[in-house]
Amino acid sequence: MDLAVRIHRTAQSLPRGEQMVLGYQLRKTALSMPSNIAEGFSRHSRPTYVNHLWIAHGSGAELETQVEVGRRVDLIDMRSSEMLIADAQEVGRMLNGLVRSLELTASEET
Repeated sequence: MDLAVRIHRTAQSLPRGEQMVLGYQLRKTALSMPSNIAEGFSRHSRPTYVNHLWIAHGSGAELETQVEVGRRVDLIDMRSSEMLIADAQEVGRMLNGLVRSLELTASEET
C-alpha cells in the first residue's frame, strides 16, 4: 500500500502531458499490486491466493520497468527512481517469502 501511495504521488508530479500516459500506467500498475493481494486473500483458497500473489509480483516487475523508463526519459529523477525500484524489489522479496511460506505450509499439510 505504501508503495502504491508513493507511486501515485510520483505520477501526480509528472508533467501534465505525461499524466495520461506514463502517470496512468504507473498508478494502474502500483494499484494492481495490493489489489491482487487483497483479492487473492479474500478468495479463501490457498492456490488462488498464491496465483494472485504471483500476479502482484509480476505487476511489481512491470512497475520497475515503468519507473526506469520514466528515469531514462528524464521524467523521474535518479534518486526517486532508485528508491521506488528498491521499494518494488523489496515488495517482490516479501511476496516471494509469502509464497514460499504458503507452499511450505501446504506441503506439510499433505
